[in-house]
Amino acid sequence: MRRAQSRATAANQRGYSGDEVAGYLRDPYHRLRLDHALDLLTGHLDPGALVADLGAGGGEVTALIAGAGLRPIACDVVHDACRAAGCPAVRLDVGEVLPLRSGSLDGVLAGEIIEHVYDPALLLRECHRVLRPGGILVLTTPNLAPAQDRLRFLLGRAPRQVDPFHEYLHLHIRPFTYPLLATGLRQAGFTPSPPRSNQVVWRTRHREYRSTWAARHWPTLGGSLIVAGVRGR
Repeated sequence: MRRAQSRATAANQRGYSGDEVAGYLRDPYHRLRLDHALDLLTGHLDPGALVADLGAGGGEVTALIAGAGLRPIACDVVHDACRAAGCPAVRLDVGEVLPLRSGSLDGVLAGEIIEHVYDPALLLRECHRVLRPGGILVLTTPNLAPAQDRLRFLLGRAPRQVDPFHEYLHLHIRPFTYPLLATGLRQAGFTPSPPRSNQVVWRTRHREYRSTWAARHWPTLGGSLIVAGVRGR
């Protein structure tokens, strides 16, 4: 498992360029995902709460956390990326035991991370360990079963998230539905929140249709899942 995770980490470092997250922020689809995640964090935590941003990259999301009135720690496997965030930083691999003290954090943001690790149960347990009682973990991850992929599967076609030949989706080795993610959170000691989503997406050969309204009413059909887990007191 450790060797496989090391290979996955190396593959992700090669597969994602330094401006990947900055590009996400320019896309309304991903900005909505992050807005939901920040809303869950700020709705649960007091101003000044200490929050680890796992997979901080160049610090773009870390800056959003700081702008929301929280105190972020940039956490990434690339040390230079952590330093670029301009705040306290820790070099770590999310697929391993986290080098953070037990009960030292108020919140953790794991945005588009859990689908990249071989042992998501370990990641959830570690997040539970480093959070104080009452702390919150916010996860965002691509949805394995959005509206269009449900139809694709009925027609005998593979869901988009398990395409091993896709340019970047081949790095998503642990796709999730909301019930599966909620089960993992409960097993790790969290109380999961109801799901949120950013947009329901329908792709044709020539065009892509997106609906925020549909995602608000039927979040388990959306493209991304945004879910919080609260550590028991």
